[in-house]
Amino acid sequence: MVITHDKLKQLILKAIPNAHIEVISPDNKHYKAIVTSKSFEGKSLIEQHQMVLQPLKEALKEELHAISIKTKTPQ
Repeated sequence: MVITHDKLKQLILKAIPNAHIEVISPDNKHYKAIVTSKSFEGKSLIEQHQMVLQPLKEALKEELHAISIKTKTPQ
């Protein structure tokens, strides 16, 4: 089963409410998530990526082939 863009957004939003999330996938196998949130302020890049990956753990095991993550704070 392939995970949808909306499902990825929902999973991330559960962990990081009010985040702006853009999900890109040219082939529905390899995804890129660009997540913008004030929650990232003061956190290291590793901590930011952990915040995004934590809610995706189950999807990574079964549905999600690959994802790259870019995190940023609002300007």
